[in-house]
Amino acid sequence: MTIRHLKIFVEVADTGKMSAAAERCFISQPTVSQTIRELEEHYQVKLFERLSKRLFITEEGKMLLTYARQVIRQFDELEAAMFLTGRKRLLKLGASVTVGNCLLSGILEALKTERPETEVYTCVNNTAFIEELLLKAELDVGVLEGRVKSPELVSVPMIQDYLVLACGKDHPFFGRKELTLQDLHGQKFLMREGGSGTRALFESFLESRHVNIRVCGECASSEAMKEAVMKNGCLAVLSIRLILDEIEQGNIGAFESSSREWDRSFKIVYHKNKFIGEDLQALERILHTYREPELPPGKHVGILQT
Repeated sequence: MTIRHLKIFVEVADTGKMSAAAERCFISQPTVSQTIRELEEHYQVKLFERLSKRLFITEEGKMLLTYARQVIRQFDELEAAMFLTGRKRLLKLGASVTVGNCLLSGILEALKTERPETEVYTCVNNTAFIEELLLKAELDVGVLEGRVKSPELVSVPMIQDYLVLACGKDHPFFGRKELTLQDLHGQKFLMREGGSGTRALFESFLESRHVNIRVCGECASSEAMKEAVMKNGCLAVLSIRLILDEIEQGNIGAFESSSREWDRSFKIVYHKNKFIGEDLQALERILHTYREPELPPGKHVGILQT
């Protein structure tokens, strides 16, 4: 069994077809079939079931796929490290949208200072998307606010954060010191897109409290959400870190949960089989330097009684 076997196997798993895998690997279809047969004989398991001219991966195949992606990734890292000794290293860093908007630039600046020999590739998207890339070994590490579902990933809380209910200065809620759950019924909300950690946390809260709101839209951009809150009369739930400037300027009012159910943390996330090298260690040190968000002097956040 070789790296070549694993690379061909991953292509078959991703495409679901021997012919498509053969095209991607620039080899013949019989060669692909022979490779899969050799793997099945080597491990004494069936890796795929054929149904309606399509291949479906078995549970044993899924187990091998998890390890194969990591082995291939680590092999590629080994090759890069040996052939590019003395040159730039590459760290592939994923960040969820909230992290990307309020923390990523500072993280990258600190990494550049501490690890000048390392180039950093970044990908900003929602938690579910970044989780999928980590599982496919297309990213080395992620900094995420949402809950990571896969048991194949290690998730370590690093930075404290909390969500707040945000309203514009023209909204009837602005300036109030306290809200109740009854106040939220029927209110117009702009939500984050599906797969967002922020949305998942807020929807879980709404369901547990049996609160019915009106969803007027969804948005993947935190900046667009802030604009909508300030100008379109809708409410939104956002990280406090995203609206500190708007609170200071008096353009947005905010309310935190009295039960602190909206408290959360930004987490460093990587595959459980990932080699923890100096770049990841540096990233962990940098994340440890971030403190809990602080409100501007003289400003306060109202309370949503939950």
